[in-house]
Amino acid sequence: MLKLACLYVRAVDGFNRRLGKVIMWGIFVMAAILLWSSISKTFFNPSLWTLEIAQFAMVAYYVLGGPYSIQMGSNVRMDLFYAEWSVKKKAWFDAFTVLLLIFYLCVLLYGALNSTAYSLGYFGKDSIGFWWDLFVTFITGGPDAAAEKLGYIERSPTAWRPYLWPVKFIMIFGFFLMLLQTVSELLKDIARIKGVSL
Repeated sequence: MLKLACLYVRAVDGFNRRLGKVIMWGIFVMAAILLWSSISKTFFNPSLWTLEIAQFAMVAYYVLGGPYSIQMGSNVRMDLFYAEWSVKKKAWFDAFTVLLLIFYLCVLLYGALNSTAYSLGYFGKDSIGFWWDLFVTFITGGPDAAAEKLGYIERSPTAWRPYLWPVKFIMIFGFFLMLLQTVSELLKDIARIKGVSL
């Protein structure tokens, strides 16, 4: 069991570390988009797409960088008592708070799945059933058969009117990776409680 936990922690931590180091450069992408927005408004015709693309880039930066932030312990922490505790007591407290974070991320992931199903034209109440049906249709009938399952594709109400499903897919992927990372942190906390290193 320890080997399996160790493999899981290494795989998840390694993937999220590599992704996080790439996503860190996203701040420059957002700065370039906003710089172009300022230049185009000052010297040319204003670009309709810049502010919305900057918002989408910010979502990707925040959500895909979240797992790396969790891994590095970069989240805000109330350090009034925590700093004085022993390693084992910190691990117990961290394990409890990580369980709360796992619950919260499950709620966010469920909401993202519902919102993305809505953006793909599903207006019913069973979005998990929609995703399963879409997956089975894609496997058995291919992309064209899956495309027939989709309804009215949601677009932004702005003048530019981009499709919203790509940024919602990024949210699903990011919340899923954060969930995997919090499970990794829980396994590390349990190992610390037992006095084992992963």
